Amino acid sequence: MRTTVSFTADGVRCAGYLYLPDDPGPAACVVLCHGFSGTMDRLFDYAERFAAAGFAALVFDYRSFGESDGEPRLLPDIDGQLADLRAAVEFARGHERVDPDRVLLWGNSLGGAHVITVAAGDPRIAAVVAQIPFNGFPKKVEGRSTGDTLRLLAAIGWDTIRGKLGLRPYYIPMVGHPGELAVTATPEADHHIETLTGGQSSTLWRNSVAPRGLLTMMRYRPAAAAARLTCPLLVCVAADDRETPLETTRELAERAPRGELRSYPGTHFTFYTDPGLRDRVVADQIDFYRRASARV
Repeated sequence: MRTTVSFTADGVRCAGYLYLPDDPGPAACVVLCHGFSGTMDRLFDYAERFAAAGFAALVFDYRSFGESDGEPRLLPDIDGQLADLRAAVEFARGHERVDPDRVLLWGNSLGGAHVITVAAGDPRIAAVVAQIPFNGFPKKVEGRSTGDTLRLLAAIGWDTIRGKLGLRPYYIPMVGHPGELAVTATPEADHHIETLTGGQSSTLWRNSVAPRGLLTMMRYRPAAAAARLTCPLLVCVAADDRETPLETTRELAERAPRGELRSYPGTHFTFYTDPGLRDRVVADQIDFYRRASARV
């Protein structure tokens, strides 16, 4: 069963959907967080799988994205997104069908950093899954020239100035082809866009973002938070990931007192495009959640 829900974070309404399992008793609840410019519709499949396994599952859009309120639109605000996630956790804990001591966090890409950060400050979180998580930008982005980097930095700077002046953001594409001004510019851009939209013209996701959000990400390191975790952490990584490479993400599992690392074949986007891999990854995550929530 899926119901439309909403909750408030810092006075901003966040929209979401709550999936409930068939068992009427209070259930463990997985709160799911998407990535940098993502929207919750890309997480419906995960939520359905968790609900089928007996968990409640809550998906939501961060402020200024998708169905949630917030202005200016399409502005990734790390502090705001962390506040949204904390509000989502409190909403889940207050629901009559959720066991408040068995709230589980799941995050993808930038959301993987957020779930670690929030759980580090909330000892009631029962377990965390961080899938292809962000842990700082790679030193060199494959296929991006020095000129491309300077153009992106200029866009970040200009958008930041516009923000301080109260002007409309200077939007750039999230995904583009090599040589184009975009947050991620790859030869497989068209394929990546289709992946993020699910091939649906009605998707909530837009290939546009205010790049000033990248400025805060340059200083964002969830590894320090991972060292403070009291709950189990499972980090799921892609062996050939170039966006959140293994050499940086593995630190999250290594620093967590109860961390586990599982590596899978493929790239950052294989987690979205390969149904067989998704089956395997989600099965491992469900097993991890069952073990963790049974100990609470």
